[in-house]
Amino acid sequence: MATQAEPRLTGEEALAIVDPANYVDWDSLLDRFDALRRKTPVVRVVNDEVHDPFWLVTSYDDVMRVSKDNKLFLNSPRSITFSDKNSGAFVKSITGGDPNLVRSLVALDAPIHPQYRRLTQDWFMPKNLRKMEDEIRALAKVTVDRLVDAGGEADFVPLVSAPYPLHVVMQILGVPEADEQRMLFLTQQMFGGQDEDLNKSGMANMTPEQVMQLVVGAVADFEAYFAKLTQEKRANPTDDVASVIANAKVDGAHLSDRDMAGYYIILAAAGHDTTSASTAGAMLALARDPEQFARLKADRDLLPGIVEEAIRWTTPVQHFMRTAAEDTELGGQKIAKDDWLMISYIAANHDESIFPEPRKFDASRSPNRHLSFGAGAHQCLGLHLARLEMKILFNELLDRIETLELAGEPKRAKSTFVGGLKTLPIRFSLSK
Repeated sequence: MATQAEPRLTGEEALAIVDPANYVDWDSLLDRFDALRRKTPVVRVVNDEVHDPFWLVTSYDDVMRVSKDNKLFLNSPRSITFSDKNSGAFVKSITGGDPNLVRSLVALDAPIHPQYRRLTQDWFMPKNLRKMEDEIRALAKVTVDRLVDAGGEADFVPLVSAPYPLHVVMQILGVPEADEQRMLFLTQQMFGGQDEDLNKSGMANMTPEQVMQLVVGAVADFEAYFAKLTQEKRANPTDDVASVIANAKVDGAHLSDRDMAGYYIILAAAGHDTTSASTAGAMLALARDPEQFARLKADRDLLPGIVEEAIRWTTPVQHFMRTAAEDTELGGQKIAKDDWLMISYIAANHDESIFPEPRKFDASRSPNRHLSFGAGAHQCLGLHLARLEMKILFNELLDRIETLELAGEPKRAKSTFVGGLKTLPIRFSLSK
């Protein structure tokens, strides 16, 4: 294939890709990605005053290739999520030069990444998760009890989809229930930093620097909490993931404090925020389609399709960044060694060449080879847990709710990284 002249987005077009406010209007965002995918599926995004240049990748095949080729497209040494120049410099100033505020699994490459991943991988395999089904089912029942007690109308996000996966992952980690609200608050500050309703700052239109300072504070609180938990789990290990991490050794040594904190944080934060978004997305689709809701109540065999389509349709993790290890070519464009790339999972999951009518919520979609969990060596560690949590919760919901509809307009969070609904007002009647 002949290499094309380098296409570029500059000025307002470039800023539109990285402005969290643009991720609130979902259809307009998808329109933008559709237009880019059809014309320039790999495009250079340049706004030198604000951020370092990067390649935006919007086609399914190209995002899949970058995701799976972990030797050519590295998670380090640059940041694995988008950051502007000032925020990036601020992070490096407090980490000693590391561009990632949290040194977690997603920021590591081989050979360290597979060594660390193996420490907890068995915990998140279906065979082990089956042992937890009764505990998860009990949490789902308590959660739905809370919804039922709301009396027929509620905001599904703060009442159900946010706390439920948090309860589950905290049990797996071994965090006491009394500390769960603290974990939720810190997670919202980390991933909701760009949205004034989620970051709890009360400040609209925060500057990127203010957002980063908020996130830094949340990370510091996380690290202090888990440092104390590590001491407890080393003195008195229990049957939970926190004990595994606290006592794990790689090449004969415990993980460093920074690496251990990063491990805890990625499991505690990413392990529930993403599932919350997918759960709310599924509920939104069902509230908009009473016939589909009725079919699902009558035939639970449809539930796996509902879950999988919700994960695609919602795409909670909206992008990751990668760095080219050497000169290459992608989508007809020359990519130079050390170039930064943004792989858009939103765009890939709405590529009409792979997903016919991608904006339609289609529970019968098959195959549904979405990229919401990534691909390759960095595929989401908790993908089996996310599916199991959603299936159990919706089984409980379907048993107890007879009808479902929207009670107002849902609202999305302002976020370029982890996104989803921040409000979902619903009206429902109970099964007799």
